[in-house]
Amino acid sequence: MRIATWNVNGLRARLEFIELWLKDRQPDVVGLQELKTPDADFPYDFFKDLGYEALVHGQKSWNGVAILHKPELSAELVQAGLTGEEDWGSRLICADIDNRLRFTTVYCPNGKAVDHDDYPNKLRWFETLATHLQNQDTTLPQVICGDFNIVPTAADTHKGEKGDGDVFHTKQERERLQGIMDCGFTDFYRHLEPDGTDHSWWDYRGGAFHRKLGLRIDFILGTDPALQALESHSIDRDYRKKKDGLTASDHAPVIAELSL
Repeated sequence: MRIATWNVNGLRARLEFIELWLKDRQPDVVGLQELKTPDADFPYDFFKDLGYEALVHGQKSWNGVAILHKPELSAELVQAGLTGEEDWGSRLICADIDNRLRFTTVYCPNGKAVDHDDYPNKLRWFETLATHLQNQDTTLPQVICGDFNIVPTAADTHKGEKGDGDVFHTKQERERLQGIMDCGFTDFYRHLEPDGTDHSWWDYRGGAFHRKLGLRIDFILGTDPALQALESHSIDRDYRKKKDGLTASDHAPVIAELSL
């Protein structure tokens, strides 16, 4: 089973680009984030024509998450939204895929700046997410993927240790991310690339992508049964580049192959 996560930075602006990627990479299940599209406006027929069905938890102008899946794989919606954090918008959707995998995708709050009111709320949101994951009732292998808006270590940012203390790089954020790991999840990338320094997000400004000034904030995390099924993992940098005159998201897709 080929699974993927991608913050598309506006679904409507990225449809043709997503079409190229889906046809090229042929994932079986995809978690999408930052749709900026309400459920009623989601282009279900567009994706159906590409061979995908969709479960959607959208929102006008901001946030929004969805799960695309090939129709030969059943998908049963488990939850849309993070209970207790509804004021923070549409940021979580979870489904059981073909009774083989519990698949959750999240768009975690940004926090904006350490001195911004959003920052402590971001920390609380992660605490709520950890509680949610601790209370999951399933025997299936589990994956949670998405845009976490935290760099786990200095190796995951172009700033290195100089970034310590900046938003995305704080001790408090990293502790909250560790709280997710402590629910039984492992970072697929770091498991396969213990010394890796790859990134998944680059600012549009200043030629950051070409100058390799990025952050790794997009992850696929899995429980031990999912980890045992992990065959490969890649950050799809090629789809951070323009294609056929189409502008990419500022995030690259992240892909994993599971023997499920």
